[in-house]
Formats: sequence, C-alpha cells, structure tokens
Amino acid sequence: MGAYILRRLLLMIPTIVGIMAISFIVVQFAPGGPVEQVIAQLTGQADSADQRISGGGDLLRGGGDDASSKYRGAQGLDPELIAKLEKQFGFDKPPLTRFGEMMWNYIRFDFGESFFRNTSVLDLIKEKLPVSISLGIWILIFSYAISIPLGIRKAVKDGSSFDVWTSGVIVVGYAVPSFLFGILLIVLFAGGSFYDWFPLRGLVSDNFDQLAWWQKPLDYFWHLTLPLISLSLASFATTTLLTKNSFIDEIKKQYVITARAKGLNERQVLYGHVFRNAMLIVIASFPGAFISAFFTGSLLIENIFSLDGLGRLGYLSVVNRDYPIVFATLYIFSLLGLFVGLISDLLYTWIDPRIDFERRDV
Repeated sequence: MGAYILRRLLLMIPTIVGIMAISFIVVQFAPGGPVEQVIAQLTGQADSADQRISGGGDLLRGGGDDASSKYRGAQGLDPELIAKLEKQFGFDKPPLTRFGEMMWNYIRFDFGESFFRNTSVLDLIKEKLPVSISLGIWILIFSYAISIPLGIRKAVKDGSSFDVWTSGVIVVGYAVPSFLFGILLIVLFAGGSFYDWFPLRGLVSDNFDQLAWWQKPLDYFWHLTLPLISLSLASFATTTLLTKNSFIDEIKKQYVITARAKGLNERQVLYGHVFRNAMLIVIASFPGAFISAFFTGSLLIENIFSLDGLGRLGYLSVVNRDYPIVFATLYIFSLLGLFVGLISDLLYTWIDPRIDFERRDV
C-alpha cells in the first residue's frame, strides 16, 4: 500500500500543474482582465481608481493611442499609465514566466495579494472559510446520517407503500433547485409573507460574543437551519437512492442467502454482511460530495442568506478578474480534491480488504 500511496502522490504533481496550466491559458484569452477593469474605472470613475493606483490621475493627461490600443477603452490614456498598470498586475512579463513564478509561489503556499482588496489572498480565504466549513460539514453529516438509514430501509421495503411515497418525496426534493427552495423558506419562515422565525443573514447574531456559553451553539444553528435545509435536498436524494440501489444489488447475492440459511436474523445479515459491500459505491461518491458541499454548491445559497463564504468570494473574484484569488482558490480546491480521492481509495481497502491497489496499475 505504501508504494501505491507514493505513486498517487507523485501523480498529483502533473495533475495539479495541468489543471493550473489549462486555466492559465484560458485566462489569457478572456476579455476584461484586471488592466481593463482599472482602465474602465479611470475613464468612468477616476476617483475610485486613483485609490488603487497611486499617481494614476496625473498620467491620465496624455495621449498614446497606439501604445494602449491593445486594451479596450484605453484610447487617449498615456502609455506610461498602461505600462504602470501592466507592471502592477504582473502583465509586463511573458506568460510562461508568469506561470512559472505563480506555480513556484503556490508550491510554498504563497498566494500573494488580491489585486483589488489590498490584503493577502490567504487571509481572505481564512476569513471566508468558517462559513464554507459550517455549511459543508453539517450538510455531509446530515445528508449521510439520514440518507444511509433511509436508503437501507427503502431497500428492505422495496416496492412497499413506504418505498413509493418516500421515493416521491425524494424525487420532488431533487427536482427543486436548492436556491428556489431557499427563497421559499425565506418567504415562509424568515420574515417574508408569513412567519419570522429565523434570521435572514449572517452565521451568528451581532451580539454573539455577549451570549451565554449554552446560547452560542443555539444561535449558531438558528442561523444555519434554513441554509442547511436548502442545500441538503440534492445531496440527500442522491445518497438515499444510491444507498438503496446498492443494498438491493447486494441483498440478491448468494452469500446473503447463505447467511440467512445459517439462521442469522435480518439485522445481522444487513449490518454484518451486506453493509460493508454495499457501502463501497457510497464511499466512491464521497469525494465529489465533499468538494461540492464545501466549494461549489453554496454560491447561490450564500448570496440568498447573506453568508460571506468561499463560494461568494470565488464568484466575485471571477467577475472582477481578481486573478490571485481565482487561481489560489482553484489550486486549493484541486489539491483538496486529489487528496480526498486518495483518502477514498484508502477507505475502500479498510472496508473491503479484498481490494488491493498494489496489484493494479495506477
């Protein structure tokens, strides 16, 4: 197993470099980069742009259409201003040099500073991380804690009225977009047209520090209730049906018939024999569910419930062309995804010792 782990770790290097290289190439052809963003500010709202670039207002009084013609909206700006902008954002260097420097810094987890927020990227990620961790961890816990027992029950009661009506509820829940359900919850329970039971914004109340120790967790979950319900729908449905189908496949196999013939009760058969084999496919879906819950599934929910997490940070960074944040979050998410995939494989061998990755080619 040690050799397999080493090979997987070594394989992560070209994988992460490939992901970053493809994204870097795409960005080179994307219009409206950070230089264009500042030029738009200089030509439309010069006061706010001058706060970002010292001396930018003095350079506005110049010509140089030829030097600035490669940027849309830069006609009439002084070439020295364009050069200063390119140097500030690192675009005065060849693309290959910029990519090499970026990867060297990222290896050391040096993500630099945001183009427009005047703070380090790592500090921004740390600031937004509690929201994403809160949403991601609790979604996984709730969805797996409910979905797995429900999926097992549906497999045992396959074809019964319980299976039919729960399947209907699950399908409807999966079909409704999480953000739409979140809006419905706000209308019903967060001061919309009906009840005002839950808060509409933030992870905790403004007076959180003044609350008693036993009131703080209650306040925390009070704020998380509606976002978690909204986000859990899709993952809840997927995991439940996956568990049910996996258990149905295993229950029909010969070793289950043999176990029952030996006099084992249904609980011993399900959790002593079937569970380990049936859960393999559920574990296989865990890395995707983990990454989705933490980083990709919460953007709209964060905006609806005014939760300032990584999803919203990444979205605003893409819109504003804040490339240090865009590439840093991409690097971190990709690295986490690769490591979670490795952990998933190791869980395979722990649940089913018959699986041996050492005997297979990576």
